[in-house]
Amino acid sequence: MVHGEHNKTRNNGGFALIILGALMLFLAPNIYPNMPELGTMSLFGGLIIGGVGFYLKFFRNRVRQQ
Repeated sequence: MVHGEHNKTRNNGGFALIILGALMLFLAPNIYPNMPELGTMSLFGGLIIGGVGFYLKFFRNRVRQQ
């Protein structure tokens, strides 16, 4: 297997964090409309979690190479 290392998947969880951040961003403020503080916290939490996932998925390996 010459390309065994090349074909391995890298499970770093970045995509899962992007999905979790998007769910928090869109769903959490609508679930509890009576608590605007919780909606604001979930908005910022979704942005932060999604940003970390985006970094892990797309930019972490590029930063190491340079």
